[in-house]
Amino acid sequence: MKAFTTENIRNLAVIGHGDAGKTQLVASLLQLAGATNRWGKVDEGTTVTDHDEDSIERKVSLNNNFAHLEYKDTKINLIDTPGYAAFVSHARPALRVADCAIVVVDGVHGIEVQTEKTWQYANEFLLPRVMVINKLEKEHADFGHALDTAQNSFARSIVPFTLPIGQETNFRGVVDVVHQKAYEFDAAGNAKGIAIPSEGKELLDTTRERLIELVAESDDALMEKYFENGTLDEEDIIPNLARAIANSKLCPVYAVSANTMAGLSILLDHIVEFAPNPASHESEYGFTDSEMSGERVMRKYSINEPFSAYVFRTIADPFAGRINVMKVVSGKIASDATVQNTSRDTPERLGALHVIQGKTLDKVNEAQTGDIIAVVKLKETQTGDTLSDKAKPIVYPPVEYPEAAIAFAIEPKSRADEDKISGALHKILEEDPSLHFDRDPQTKEFILSGSGQLHIETVVAKLMNRYHVEVALHPPKVPYKETITQQVEVQGRHKKQSGGRGQFGDCKCIFEPLQRGEGFVWVDKIFGGSVPQNFRPAIEKGIIEAAQAGAVAGYPLVDFKVTLIDGSFHAVDSDEHSFRAAGRKAYRAAMEKAHPTLLEPIMDVEVFTPQEVSGDIMGDLNSRRGRVGGMEVRGKQQVIKAKVPLSEMLDYQSKLNSVTQARGSYHMQFSHYDPLPGNMLKKVVDEAVAAGRVRAHDEDE
Repeated sequence: MKAFTTENIRNLAVIGHGDAGKTQLVASLLQLAGATNRWGKVDEGTTVTDHDEDSIERKVSLNNNFAHLEYKDTKINLIDTPGYAAFVSHARPALRVADCAIVVVDGVHGIEVQTEKTWQYANEFLLPRVMVINKLEKEHADFGHALDTAQNSFARSIVPFTLPIGQETNFRGVVDVVHQKAYEFDAAGNAKGIAIPSEGKELLDTTRERLIELVAESDDALMEKYFENGTLDEEDIIPNLARAIANSKLCPVYAVSANTMAGLSILLDHIVEFAPNPASHESEYGFTDSEMSGERVMRKYSINEPFSAYVFRTIADPFAGRINVMKVVSGKIASDATVQNTSRDTPERLGALHVIQGKTLDKVNEAQTGDIIAVVKLKETQTGDTLSDKAKPIVYPPVEYPEAAIAFAIEPKSRADEDKISGALHKILEEDPSLHFDRDPQTKEFILSGSGQLHIETVVAKLMNRYHVEVALHPPKVPYKETITQQVEVQGRHKKQSGGRGQFGDCKCIFEPLQRGEGFVWVDKIFGGSVPQNFRPAIEKGIIEAAQAGAVAGYPLVDFKVTLIDGSFHAVDSDEHSFRAAGRKAYRAAMEKAHPTLLEPIMDVEVFTPQEVSGDIMGDLNSRRGRVGGMEVRGKQQVIKAKVPLSEMLDYQSKLNSVTQARGSYHMQFSHYDPLPGNMLKKVVDEAVAAGRVRAHDEDE
């Protein structure tokens, strides 16, 4: 494929709710433009963008996938994004690099939950958008109803650029409101001009009047002319439509059926005519250093600027290796160039440049400003990195992903799986930055976190199918801790004689509770030589070792102070081991008297919810032993702040989805530890005994 100039490139992220027909729309546009020789169908598993086994089997897009077509000397790059709740956050990096979003709406259902969420993502990136009302050939499809739900949910600036001719199975054509022409479509999507139907003339006139009004509102001079004349001339309307769309003053709506291709050729015509090209963007800002604390610098979308590119997707291909997908933000780049990864301060040799068509890579010699390209087998580059001219460095801020909503402990099923799991998960994490994998230092479990249960399940399937690693999932253990509630004075005496040299250590200690978060404090108050100085650290070490196993349920003991006040030793039999054992025995003696108890982690939780269900959310948080601390309104959502025990939040995402119809989200972080209520303590202790974490101690050691 030839290199396209910036003005002849359109980068479109296709977003919307799951099952709205995004993937089928991309497949049909590719077929109509002659970019594929077979019309891909979602139901048959033959679409270009849903090409991996999991996506085909589930009929669900799991990550961003790429396609491109050439139409009227314009290259149109399409990023097919997921629409299901568990994967919808992948739309964020796609919107970060797109110059316009195509919002796909189901003509039967209208605006749905994930449409609202992806629309909000587009707002964050200040991205222009066009809307496609799809599936108009389906039973109960209603263009007017879907349009009403969009205008009520989002903005009054949403206006049809095409109106449907016919309804449901009779949907056969569209009226182009902008150019005031009508078309019928054959089975291959070819348009034939027809007379504008008389029965829809009134709707066409009111729609066009609304379009003219919105164009006028996009510019002060046009507004003045509109007030003077009551309308605008044709030469004022067409040239200013693209500018109004680019400035998000206007969102065009198109009536289409991706399944029958009706309306798609007009959509393509309008994308070329009206959709913004990369140069219509304002300059991108970045920083001169990887910490993003240095000088702030700007780059225009211009071939005359120094080269820079933002890497927004990494694909771990089993054959090609790691594929980095990037958008050229400024300048141009040729094959085999050496550039600087400014995010990691390391040089990278690019090798061949490629464009992506589903799972196929096609070589190109050069890429200019605004284009989307792929490079294979870069050594250090990852998602979110910036590549640039070494002499003119810039680092673009990476996309932020929503916090993981659900976590599972992941356990390899065999020793062979244990050896392979780390490398396999590392490759999956490269592809999916919304996943998190780490080891809990207290529970010793490996924790895999993601945006939903389906998200984690697809990772497990990928581990099995792609890397032949079998794992089991279970809820993560809650990292309880233990503490004491009373001050006690105890003696720890270790004496062992079995022929020859014996063992002897003796200490007296005061154990007392501390405030939450103070940890462990050791105080040596022995005066004189009742215990030699060189043995005293061994007593502390023995107590610390014993505290790791707790006293109630096998969890570490924290927030206590030990004061060493006295002891005795034997000139021959005493050694470091003996005093360490004496420290452990002093600890156990203290635990019998100091009334140890369990502490549970309490989380700071923020729940974002539609206002109409905020009462239900607060009731549910109260039932989870939460303490609601305040509420505030942000946009159309209520934000509820509460402190909730972690043990009550392990299954919260599914409950929140149920109450809010998946429109809610939450964020939590650790706050502090609180004593576990007595009615729950027995349950946790019983579980610890059943799991073998609590054991009898050998007094002789």
